[in-house]
Amino acid sequence: MSSYFLSFKRNKTKSDLFLGLLLLSLSIRIGKSVFYNFNPLLSKTYLQIGLSACFLIGPLLYFYVRSILQNLNYSFAKYSLTLLITTIIVFGFLFPHKEHPAIWRGIIYYFINIQWFFFIVLSIYEAKQIFKKLATNRNQISYHETWILSVIFGVFAIWLSYSLAKYTSYISGALTFSFSFYISLLLIYYAKNKSSISVINKEKYVNKIDEKLVKEIQEQINILFETRKIYTNPDLTLSIFAKELNIRPQLLSQFINDNLNKNFTQFINEYRIDETFLLARNYFGQ
Repeated sequence: MSSYFLSFKRNKTKSDLFLGLLLLSLSIRIGKSVFYNFNPLLSKTYLQIGLSACFLIGPLLYFYVRSILQNLNYSFAKYSLTLLITTIIVFGFLFPHKEHPAIWRGIIYYFINIQWFFFIVLSIYEAKQIFKKLATNRNQISYHETWILSVIFGVFAIWLSYSLAKYTSYISGALTFSFSFYISLLLIYYAKNKSSISVINKEKYVNKIDEKLVKEIQEQINILFETRKIYTNPDLTLSIFAKELNIRPQLLSQFINDNLNKNFTQFINEYRIDETFLLARNYFGQ
């Protein structure tokens, strides 16, 4: 995911950059925990790298929230991160974990937790309007606002699990990261799906299709799907489908949107999913 936001995502924004760096920092920290959990003799250098990444998690979260809310001075963020990374490298060079384990396990560890929590609080403050909306009417939360909430809650959950690791398990942070990641994907999918449905509901047509014509179109679709299973064509578009039905694309779009409360993609994908389940059931049943 970090590579996607940093390198492969089209039309990248500044918020994508901060999110990619945030995921990268979390992954370094989590990866170190996983390796150390299964290999307590892991080199102190890896422990130092993992702890050093923690210094960046809080600031990157804060910059991500402010950037997606379009409330960030990018020059300030760039110079702040450059200064922070330089400080981490210089400090790590002067006081390596291998030679000063007490410092890293004591002062550095507690400073990291305090700094991390401080930026979580700042991020929540920046997103206070979203949290108010969540408390009053969560149905008004947009797709991007869902991103912000899921990232803040996920980072906070990971911070909490590491802060309580001595009472639970050292690998709890990694487990929390996985859980937060999956929950975030579900929340974002739900928000995106909800947004598309709300758009459809808003785009109601003034002139309704005659009920007789509605039945005729539905019958034609049923026949076409049953006899040719045209929905299995990966290149199927609204125009091609309308041509097969011998009706105007605008009429087909109105029928799907206004009478089925779906868009064309949702309509076709439902049939494709049903077909996949049917094939899987027949395969495993045999």
